[in-house]
Formats: sequence, C-alpha cells, structure tokens
Amino acid sequence: MNAIAKNPKATLQSFEARFDTITDQTRKAALGALHRVGLPDRRVEEWKYTGLRFLTETPFAAPAQTYDAAQVRAELDRLGVTKGPAEALPRLVFVNGLYAEEFSQKPTSADVSFFAQTKSFGVQACPDRDPLTALNTALAQDGVSLSVPENGDAGHVLLISIGQADAPVSFHPRHAVVLAAGARLSLTCIQAGQGRYLHNPVLEVSVAARAELQHVTVQAEGDDAASLATLYAQVDEHGSYNSFVLGLGAALARHEVHATLAASHAQVHVNGAQRLRARQHGDLTSVITHAAPDCISRQTVRNVLDGQSRGVFQGKVLVERIAQKTDGYQMNQALLLSEQAEIDAKPELEIYADDVKCSHGATVGALDEDQMFYLRSRGVPYAEARQILIHAFLEEALALIPDETARALCSHIMAQRFPVSGEEA
Repeated sequence: MNAIAKNPKATLQSFEARFDTITDQTRKAALGALHRVGLPDRRVEEWKYTGLRFLTETPFAAPAQTYDAAQVRAELDRLGVTKGPAEALPRLVFVNGLYAEEFSQKPTSADVSFFAQTKSFGVQACPDRDPLTALNTALAQDGVSLSVPENGDAGHVLLISIGQADAPVSFHPRHAVVLAAGARLSLTCIQAGQGRYLHNPVLEVSVAARAELQHVTVQAEGDDAASLATLYAQVDEHGSYNSFVLGLGAALARHEVHATLAASHAQVHVNGAQRLRARQHGDLTSVITHAAPDCISRQTVRNVLDGQSRGVFQGKVLVERIAQKTDGYQMNQALLLSEQAEIDAKPELEIYADDVKCSHGATVGALDEDQMFYLRSRGVPYAEARQILIHAFLEEALALIPDETARALCSHIMAQRFPVSGEEA
C-alpha cells in the first residue's frame, strides 16, 4: 500500500526532529522505508478517499512522561469502566501511549509484558509496505503483549488508551495478542482523549488452532485528534477471530485490518459501525486473505453520517488458488442524514480459486419517512424521533458483538455522545 510521494521527506516534517535520535537497526530500516516513500497521499489507490493533511500541517512532539491523573480518572468514569459490569474487569490503561500502572489491573490468566522492556516488534507487521506501520516502528515507546496459554481462558480484558494534549503530540503504541492452541480471550479496546494528538497504534494478533478471540474496539478519540490504527491478524486451523470496531470520535480516523486465514476451517469476522458528524472523516479499510481451504469470512459495516462528514469503506477479499470452498461475505450500509454527508464504498473481490461462495453488497439511504411520521404522530419530538431511528439502525450492528459487557460499553459510549434525547454531546 505504498507509492512514492513527490517529496517523501517533506511529508514527514512533523516528525523529523524525533527521527534524529534513532539508532536501533529495526527502527532505522523502517525509517529508511518511510523516507523512500513518505506518507501516502491520494495518488495511492488504497488512500484515494483519505488524505493525511492533518499530519503534515502539525508538528507533533513526543508526549511527556507525566499526565493529569484527575483528568484520567474523569475520563475512565465517563467511559463507564469504573462502575457496572466493567468495573471488575482487568484493565490495562495507557496515557499518551505510555503504561499507567496506577489505573491498571493486570489479568491473572494471561502473561503480560510491555514493549518498553521487550522492544519486540513481532513478525506480521509490514513497515516496508505500510508507511504508518513504518512510522509506528520508528517511534514506538510502549505497548502491551498479552499471551494466553494453551487451552487457557483469560476472560475479558480492557485495553484503554487516553490522549492528553495541551500542545500537539503523537504516540505510537505497539501491542500484541497471542492465543495458544485452544485458548480464549475477549478483548475490548477503548480509545479516548482531549486535545490535538495523533494516536497511531499497531496491533498484531495471532490465533492458534481452535483458539478464539473476541475483539471490540471503541474509537471515541477527542474531536481534534487523529486515530490511524493498523491491525494484523493470523488465524490457524479451526481458530476464530471475531472483531468489531465502533467509530465515533476523532477529526480523522482510519482503522485498517489485514487478516489472514492461514489454515483450513479458520473464521474471521471484521464487522463495524461508525457514526460521524460535522466534518469528521472515518475510514474502515480491510484486506482479508483466504490462504487455506474451507474458511469463512464475514464483514458487515453500518455508517451514519451527518453534517459534512465523510465515511469510507474499503473491503478487499483475496482468495488464493489453494483456498477452495471459501465462503466470504461483505455488506456495507450507509444512512445519510444531510445532503452534504458522503460515503465512499469500495468492496473488492480478488479470486483465484474456482470453488468458492463470495458476495458483496452496498446500500445508501436516508431515514424512513413513514417511521418518522409514526413516531411524530405519537407525540415524540422531532429530534428524539430522529435519534431513536438512528440508534435502532446502529443497534442492529452492535448485536453482532457476542460479549454482553462489550456491547453494553459500546452502547453507553455512543449514547453519551449521541443521547436519545437529541442533545448531542
């Protein structure tokens, strides 16, 4: 997913001061790749709908080692993780990309290590191909690695990122999740914050034979932030990776997934929803590679776009020649609430096997006038009736989340930002 920019180094001016201190060979190699191609622009096919001017216009400093503890507590309270069913869950909290031990409680059924100590970059990420992964590799300071042993059940773990920025900063956490054969884990990642910052995480997921990972991401970053996340997943025989991303925040957001079904009877679900307003830009991009026979992939995405917001869905399913009996499905649905809102949908099938069942579809529409009339005729105020219909549209998407607590957290955070009363936060 790269192409050479007109002036590659010019696209990196916001970070150049931090590059001068790099001495590690892995980081230098990533930096070399980054300098060769620069950050992607709209001439790159996979980035034709999403520009990165936000990054090139802002000088991003490294985050400070300190943070406002009271603000972190308030943010955790607002997110709903300090009360109710989520209160008792183990959680790993990062502030500006650095581990915050005082707000964390490590899980007892998984091995936990931190990138700040191990400096382990993993094996799936492709800094030579993916410039934002290269940027992460060059500047990563911290992150967590969760490993669940064979046949172990690590329960439900929260991974929370909070951004704090009085002046522009960028942080680039490097996370990993490894499930041994037969292991199980439910992981909910929540991203939030205040101020102008760039959150550029990379997460590597490895799901061994018969293992099962349920993974939910709630992106509720600050309104003046950018969230550019890249995820790599590999799933082995009879393994299952079931993911869902809910995009609510950030001025600019992209959630990019590269998932490989590496052995027979593996399953990958890459579902999601996003609700955007004003001039927000949200991009959900995925490349699902069927590299083995008898595998299943599913992708269902719903978008609600208001104001002058822009949603992007790019979903590619690649079926290699060996991957006979593949079953792949994609559906993208969008609800446009204003004439200025826009959705760009690019579903793509690339099939080299001849015995497959693959399909994709897309729909775009507005709120149902008959349903609005029904609610209004029963005395429901216009704004509230509108929110009820929007929530109903998105709740059908949230129903794809198997974990009840994760689903409740999604609903809580979405309702805070878009209350059914019609008074948006």
